[in-house]
Amino acid sequence: MLSNKRILVTGGTGSFGKRFVETLLQKYPNIPRLVIYSRDELKQYEMAQAFPKEKYPGIRFFIGDVRDYQRLKRACEGIDVIIHAAALKHVPIAEYNPFECISTNVLGAQNVINAALDTQVQNVVALSTDKAAAPLNLYGATKLCSDKLFISANNIKGSRDLKFSVVRYGNVFGSRGSVVPFFLKERHKGIIPITNEAMTRFNITLDEGINIVHYALEKAWGGEIFVPKIPSYRILDVAQAVAPDCKISYVGVRPGEKIHEEMITENDSYFTYDSGDFYIITPTVPTWDCKKWKTAFNAEKVKEGFCYNSGKNDQWLTIDELRNLIRKHLDPSFSI
Repeated sequence: MLSNKRILVTGGTGSFGKRFVETLLQKYPNIPRLVIYSRDELKQYEMAQAFPKEKYPGIRFFIGDVRDYQRLKRACEGIDVIIHAAALKHVPIAEYNPFECISTNVLGAQNVINAALDTQVQNVVALSTDKAAAPLNLYGATKLCSDKLFISANNIKGSRDLKFSVVRYGNVFGSRGSVVPFFLKERHKGIIPITNEAMTRFNITLDEGINIVHYALEKAWGGEIFVPKIPSYRILDVAQAVAPDCKISYVGVRPGEKIHEEMITENDSYFTYDSGDFYIITPTVPTWDCKKWKTAFNAEKVKEGFCYNSGKNDQWLTIDELRNLIRKHLDPSFSI
């Protein structure tokens, strides 16, 4: 599907961006244009060494910030597809620096929308987070706002051949700053700090997240939020998987942190469909024929009052499964 497309990835040097680019180039090494858009020159330099232009002639590295509309629009010239992965996502830092988070996650999202509308872009997929559902922290609130902007952008595209959609998923296993790498680091001290013993989280691997983006690129009609059905884990099980012999120190919930995460709230249930491997939240005012859409996705409406909560999930990772994920994605030599 993407072999002849010209693609731009915002936040292209982040964990998702690098892996997305890697998988894309493995499949389409001669892709005509692939723009890596980010603001970190060191990460771009390092990424350029891994993906040299001599081997991948279509790759381009653009220093730029999604806050800068003119630079973003320039990067979008000649682009068919935008994957919007740029965000400030560290919860405590966002609480301490609120407008910086708003500037990137909300104003930056609108800049992506405007750049797509003002150029010849045909397809935009934005990455969201479980924290955007019934947000308790500023990061989640900004991502909810971003989601709303991308979904409503379908209402103002006019006659353009352009669609906007969103993928929403949980914590990426082993991503920078996440709990498993943190516990792996802390276990050598003999004490694992835990915020609350009841805490649960959704879990997804980076490759699974990339597959969801590909699904949205191929299947979206415009205006959907795609939510994968993924397992949860208990924070105590993570501690047991990583460091069973360590003591546990309870340090209290951090500012803006939830005990359980949601990806679909009860209020979302009125617009949510089950399509098998995914739940799909549809826009309140879709721009397409609902009956035809339901048939295309083989989708059934969920019951009113349904919610998708990490603490009430029917899929749970075991301690052994968590250890296997550590060996596969973080440290092949990991042992207890």
